[in-house]
Amino acid sequence: MPYTPIVATLGYVLSPDGKQVLMLHRNVRANDHHLGKYNGLGGKIEPDEDVLAGMRREIAEEAGIECTALSLRGTISWPGFGKRGEDWLGFVFVVTAFTGTPLERNPEGTLEWVAIDRLHELPMWEGDREFLPLVFDGDPRPFHGVMPYRDGRMQSWRYSRA
Repeated sequence: MPYTPIVATLGYVLSPDGKQVLMLHRNVRANDHHLGKYNGLGGKIEPDEDVLAGMRREIAEEAGIECTALSLRGTISWPGFGKRGEDWLGFVFVVTAFTGTPLERNPEGTLEWVAIDRLHELPMWEGDREFLPLVFDGDPRPFHGVMPYRDGRMQSWRYSRA
């Protein structure tokens, strides 16, 4: 059976000093698959856009800012991650410069600046704890990982770098 995941972006916006990251606390919709968790910004790619354009659009929609510098940090395949077991394929970015002032909230929740070294204290998907160190490490090579989920739980994690 061919692998036909939902293609998405996931972005982490750094503060101008590079010590904090803008996180979305998903605390609005009762039926939200991510309710109560903190996430980066992002979402599904539209049929007529490339991954970079999708990341820029999602950050503009969710945070009200325009990305002026961003880089691909990695890709993650999440088989079985969706609410109904859908497969997802995510392109993970770090935004190092932007214009505008981030919104305080959006229809999904509250936007909060969080110190990078305190991310591990937040309620988040257990799998995020595995890949977030790779997003913020000093290695310039992108990582490419596979993180299968079943019944809302991470089953394993492996990644490689070229």
